[in-house]
Amino acid sequence: MAFEDKNILHRLYIIAGCLFVFVLAILFKIVNIQFVEGEKYKELAKVNTTKNFIIPSNRGNIYADDGSLLATSAPNYNIRFDAVTVSAENFEKNIVPLSNALAKKLGKSSAHYQSIFRSARANKNRYLLIAKNQGYSDYLEIKSFPLFNLGPYRGGFIAEQSTVREHPIGKIAERIVGYERRDHNGDTLRVGLEGAYSHYLKGKDGKRLKQKIAQGQWKPIFDENEIEPQDGYDVISTINVNIQDIAHHALLKQLEEYEAEHGTVIVMETTTGEIKAVSNLGRTSKGTYYEKLNYAIGESHEPGSTFKTMAFIAALEDKVIDTSTVVDTGNGVYSFYGKKVRDSRKGGHGKISMARAMELSSNIAIARVIEENYKNNPKHFVEMLQKMHLDKQLGLPILGEGKPKIPHPDDKTGWSLNALPSMAYGYGVSITPLQTLTFYNAIANDGIMVKPRFIRQVKAWNKEIESFDIEIINPQIASPETLSKVREVLKNVVERGTGNRLYSPDFSMAGKTGTAQTEYWMEDWAANPRYISSFAGYFPADEPKYSCIVIIHKPKVSTGYYGVDVAGPVFKSIAQKIYIDSPNFDYVENLDVLQATVENDYQKYFTLSQKEHTNIPNVRGMTGMDAISLLENLGLKVKVSGNGRVKSQSLNEDEKIEKGKQILLELSS
Repeated sequence: MAFEDKNILHRLYIIAGCLFVFVLAILFKIVNIQFVEGEKYKELAKVNTTKNFIIPSNRGNIYADDGSLLATSAPNYNIRFDAVTVSAENFEKNIVPLSNALAKKLGKSSAHYQSIFRSARANKNRYLLIAKNQGYSDYLEIKSFPLFNLGPYRGGFIAEQSTVREHPIGKIAERIVGYERRDHNGDTLRVGLEGAYSHYLKGKDGKRLKQKIAQGQWKPIFDENEIEPQDGYDVISTINVNIQDIAHHALLKQLEEYEAEHGTVIVMETTTGEIKAVSNLGRTSKGTYYEKLNYAIGESHEPGSTFKTMAFIAALEDKVIDTSTVVDTGNGVYSFYGKKVRDSRKGGHGKISMARAMELSSNIAIARVIEENYKNNPKHFVEMLQKMHLDKQLGLPILGEGKPKIPHPDDKTGWSLNALPSMAYGYGVSITPLQTLTFYNAIANDGIMVKPRFIRQVKAWNKEIESFDIEIINPQIASPETLSKVREVLKNVVERGTGNRLYSPDFSMAGKTGTAQTEYWMEDWAANPRYISSFAGYFPADEPKYSCIVIIHKPKVSTGYYGVDVAGPVFKSIAQKIYIDSPNFDYVENLDVLQATVENDYQKYFTLSQKEHTNIPNVRGMTGMDAISLLENLGLKVKVSGNGRVKSQSLNEDEKIEKGKQILLELSS
C-alpha cells in the first residue's frame, strides 16, 4: 500500500513539473513578445490595419493657342457615411435636417435618406455610399450639411477623392489631344499630346492614410492628406480651336456624303510649322464617324499623284527637264516593261509640256521623264528624294509615327524594272499625311522645311518652364529657281488644271490633287475598286500663310473618287473659312491728306459755332451735317430735303431766333 502511494506521488511530481515547465514557457513567450518582439508585432498589426493610399496628382491643363482649354483635370468625389462613429445624440439630432438637405441637393426624398441612415446604423455600416461623382463645389456643399459638418469622427463624413480628365471641346481633336492610361495588362498607353508631354503634365502623387474597417473596406483616418499631391505643369499647344472646328466639320461632311472608310485633315502654319488642326475620323459599323485612330501621323500609305511633285522637283533640280520640256503622252496608255500606265483622260493628252502635264496630273508624262532620265542611274534619283528628307521620319514627340518607304536599287527584294516609273507617280512608295504636308509646306515656305510643332511652351501658373521654337529639318529642299517654277505649276493646278473646280476669284489656293488605287493587289479589285483621294497644298497662293492636306480613304466609287471631287472641297472649305476670318486687306494710302474744301468747311463751321447769335445765321453753302448741328444747337427745329450742301433756307438771316421754331433746309449736291 505504501509502495502504491509512493508511485502515485512520483506521478504527481512529474505532472507538476511538466505544468511548471509549461508555465515557464508561456511566461518566457509573453516576456519575449512584450519586450523583444513587441515592436515587430505592433508594426505588423499596424500594417495590416492601416495603409497609405496613393492620391493621384492633378495633371496639368492642355491649352489651345488662344488659351482655350483642350484638356483639364477636375476633382471628383464619392461621399460616404460612417454610421458607427456618430454618437446617438448627434445622430438623432441631425438625421432629419441632414436628410432634408440631401433630398434638396440630390433629388431623392428625405424619407429615403432617413431610412438608409437608420438601416446603416442598425447594421453597423461604416461605409454607406451617399453620392457618387460629385464636383468640388458639390463636395464642399455636402460637407457643410448638418451632421457632416462635424467632421469624419463626430459626423461620420467620408470623402473619397479621385481625378477625372475632361475635354471641354468634346470629341473634336480627341486623338491629337490624346490620353494616358493603363490597359488590361497594366501597360501604360500614351496617345497624342497627353502621352507625348506626360512628363510635364503628370505632377507628383500624394498619399492618404486609411484604416481597415469591417468587410475589407478602408476609411480615411484624417481629413487631410499625409502628403499633398503636386499638380503637373500646363502645356500650351499650337492647336487653334476655330480652325480645328472648321477642319473637323468639313471632313465629317465629306466623309458622310461619300460614305468613306476614314479620312484625315491637317492644317499647318507655313513659316512656324505650328499644327493648327488635326482631324482623324473613322467609320463605325453604324455609319457614324468618330476620332478612331491618328491616321495623320501613323498611317503610311501610297500617296499617288501628290508624290509627282517630289519627282518633278528632283528632275528640275537635276536640270534633266524644264517646265517647257515636251512629252508625248500618246493616246493615254503607255507600257513600261509590260505594265500599262494610263492617264485619267480617255484618248490621252498627246504632246504637252511638263508644266501642263503636272497641271493635268499625267501619269505617263512624269513616269516617262523619270524613267528615261534615270534608268541608267536609278540610285541617283532615289538619293535626290532622300536629300529632300522623304525617306526619314519627322522625329515627332507624339508616339506612333509611320515610317516612310522609298525603294532603293540596292534592295533587291523591293526593286524591279517598274519601280522607277511607278515611284514617279506615287506607287511603290509609302509616306504619312503629315510627312507629305511637311514637304508641301516647305515649298510654300521658300524651301525651308520646318519640323511640325504641336506645343509652344510649358508653364506653371504664369511662370514659363520651357519654350519650343522653330526647328528646321532641311534649310533648302530645292533651289529658288526650281521652287518658283513649282509654285507657279501648283497655282495653275487650281486655276486651270485638275483642281480647276476648286478655283475661286476671291481667294487664291495652290496644290496638287491625288487619286490612288488601294488594295489593287486583291483579287476582287476589278469588281470592287477602292481609292484614296487626296489634296495637298497651301493658301493664299502668292503669300502662303497655311498649308493643308486632306486624305480620304475608300469613298463610295459610285458617288465619286477623284481627289478634286472628294478631298478638294474639304481643302477649299477650310481655306475659305480661314480666309474669311483673316482676310487680306487693301490699304488706301494718304488717308491723312486734308483736302482744301474740307478744311474750309470746318473753319466756316467753327467760326459760326463760336459766335453769339440773336438772328438766324446764313448757312447757305455749308454741308448739311454742319448746318443741322449749328441750327439745332441754337434751339431751332431743322427739317431737311435732299443731300449735299445747303442750297436754300426757309428763314432769312435777319430774322430773330425763336427757340422751337422750324426751319427748312434744301440740300443739293
